Amino acid sequence: MEKFELHILGCGSALPTTRHFSTSQVLNVRDKLFMIDCGEGAQLQFRKSRLKFSRLNHIFISHLHGDHCFGLMGLISTLNLLGRTAELHIHSPKGLEELLTPMLAFFNRQMTYKVLFHEFATQEAGLIYEDRSLTVTTIPLCHRMPCCGFLFAEKPRPNHIVREMIDYYQIPVYELNRIKNGADYVTPEGETISNAILTRPSARPRSYAYCSDTIYLPSVIPQIKGVDLLFHEATFAEADAPRAKETFHTTASQAAQIARDAEVGQLLIGHFSARYEDESVLLQEASAVFPRTRLAQETLCITL
Repeated sequence: MEKFELHILGCGSALPTTRHFSTSQVLNVRDKLFMIDCGEGAQLQFRKSRLKFSRLNHIFISHLHGDHCFGLMGLISTLNLLGRTAELHIHSPKGLEELLTPMLAFFNRQMTYKVLFHEFATQEAGLIYEDRSLTVTTIPLCHRMPCCGFLFAEKPRPNHIVREMIDYYQIPVYELNRIKNGADYVTPEGETISNAILTRPSARPRSYAYCSDTIYLPSVIPQIKGVDLLFHEATFAEADAPRAKETFHTTASQAAQIARDAEVGQLLIGHFSARYEDESVLLQEASAVFPRTRLAQETLCITL
């Protein structure tokens, strides 16, 4: 099965600690790397996770709070020092290009590659990236500024050919693509050979949903229904629910309610407040609602 791996580079919130880096992740889909948010230290964690800069071409920024984008300038500069030539695409809400362009002009006057900015709306879901194997769609969230999560969904793959049956019925090569895509085969004598005999189903498409900073927001549930893995911010414990509401964040148990109601495969919680020296309280509260919960941690890799 092709790669579909999530790497956690950082899972802390705004206030730096010695235990956690600011928010950043990398999704590896068939050796294409997609960065999700880029807090301080992201490029260092990228190296620690033994990922290749050359395979990173798209960065998705959920919102323009510093703990989600302060690492961009350093990463862009490092790629320039490495002599990168491939374009780098940065997808974000409106405003990032205006902020970064003057700094790029000052610190990287001789760029070896182009940085291309792609703005997306945050009020409704929209397709912002697509290739032969993957789509990326925004998930509108509710925070103190425009913010979106992201849904990464594999496209269904064609059925697998059963070679023995192809040989048995002496099916020509030019028919194979039709058969892979569900067509039956009609022999020269007029006999119809069912596609179910000639193929076996491909692996079920995998999906990953990333819900960045947001207040408890049940409206995301229909969009993330049944995803294999959900990352949801869980900044606070239930005892600090008033603070969560005040700052437009979510508690661990609220994140678990979203996971339970969306019937996801697994829940990964992160974006931990610096006030917790031990996040086990967050894991306990979330697991009581949704048992298939685990804590994010730096250099964690989850394979789907």
